[in-house]
Amino acid sequence: MEALDSLISSLLQVLLSLYDVVIALATLILPWTPLLGWIAFWLLAVDWTKLRPILLKGGWLGLLLGGFVMILVWGTVAPPEDGYHAMLGMSLSNYVGKTVYVSFLFVIMFLCGSVQLSGIVDRLLNFDQKREDTPQPAAH
Repeated sequence: MEALDSLISSLLQVLLSLYDVVIALATLILPWTPLLGWIAFWLLAVDWTKLRPILLKGGWLGLLLGGFVMILVWGTVAPPEDGYHAMLGMSLSNYVGKTVYVSFLFVIMFLCGSVQLSGIVDRLLNFDQKREDTPQPAAH
């Protein structure tokens, strides 16, 4: 009977340790979930083969203006507590710091596009499905 109690106690300790590991991983990953969502969206949900020609025909201007609006809104809604951003040993003002952050987000977005266009994640993508109820354009 003593061996059974020891086994149950050991299993309970293993389960509590696994619970602690899961909690530690969750506290580590949770602050990064918005960035992981940003990466997953631009890597897996956007068809870059269709977006690239649109950007080359002038869609980059809309993207640039959207980024500018992101900087203005983010800088107004969430100014830093100290009044400046500390980055790489520099003190940047509110809007300059937000410009750096938005530029990093755009760099990540375009890196995800280049990874998708290189074909590395083709097994995870399925953009070629056509719905039957969607009207097809007439051939000229």
